[in-house]
Amino acid sequence: MAKARSRTAARKVKDKWKAKSWYNIVAPPAFDHVTLADTLSDSPDKLLNRVTAVSLQDLTNDFRKSHIKLFFKVNRVEESNAHSAFIGHTLTSDYLRRMIRRKRSKIDGVYDVITKDGAKVRVKPFATTDKRIQNSQRRVIRQTMKQTLLQKAQTRTLSELVKDTIDGKLGSDLYKSCKVLYPVRRVEIYKTEVLSPPTRDMEEEKVIEREKEPAETTPPPADKEEQGETEEPKESSEKETEEPDEEEPSEETSESEEEEIPEEESEEMEAPEETPPDEAPPKKTKKKAD
Repeated sequence: MAKARSRTAARKVKDKWKAKSWYNIVAPPAFDHVTLADTLSDSPDKLLNRVTAVSLQDLTNDFRKSHIKLFFKVNRVEESNAHSAFIGHTLTSDYLRRMIRRKRSKIDGVYDVITKDGAKVRVKPFATTDKRIQNSQRRVIRQTMKQTLLQKAQTRTLSELVKDTIDGKLGSDLYKSCKVLYPVRRVEIYKTEVLSPPTRDMEEEKVIEREKEPAETTPPPADKEEQGETEEPKESSEKETEEPDEEEPSEETSESEEEEIPEEESEEMEAPEETPPDEAPPKKTKKKAD
């Protein structure tokens, strides 16, 4: 009996892989909805909060960006697509080790900034120097990096901040601000973490502002003085239009002359009627003397 039960139990065991289906993990709009990876799951609810790491080289096909790793978390599922959100990035350890050498200084910093759309991001930059520096100089460099990051984050949305960080523009801005105080060798952001998502949708606000612009930009009514200034040219234009009416008599005189000319011609034409050329004058006959 025990063997029969074990056989029936073995038959009832189902293959779990057959119950699973494939889902495509899609990147957010800032990365053009690129497919990041494929994953298996037996239900869409189990995909939520699943994190995937992708190299930037796989997204842009640029081998120079292979040292940057991006992290995305799934936040919603639609049919076979699992949409994700950016949660942070980091640089590979081998790339960081190449940046640091002996008898040099490394200045680290950890700063929490708030973007234009209300997202809270933790940014971790570092700077390297050619020589060892004092603690007072380190303190000044950290303070300048903090001020620069806070100013840049307030004028950018989360997507713009991430793009500038990955492209290296934000690191170059930090380098320019620190170079004034001390000739640093290089400044880069080696890690970012999104602590809270954006609270405002800037695209929707832009659309609402565009809709309100035509009603707000209606020109104010002109004053009477301005209207009087604009009416003066009309009088001059009316005078210009009246001037040709004064010259009309010249046209009448020309018409009268034209009418008189046919009368003279008619008199000349009537003269030949008295002595028509067809009728010859009578000849005078001389009388013979008797």
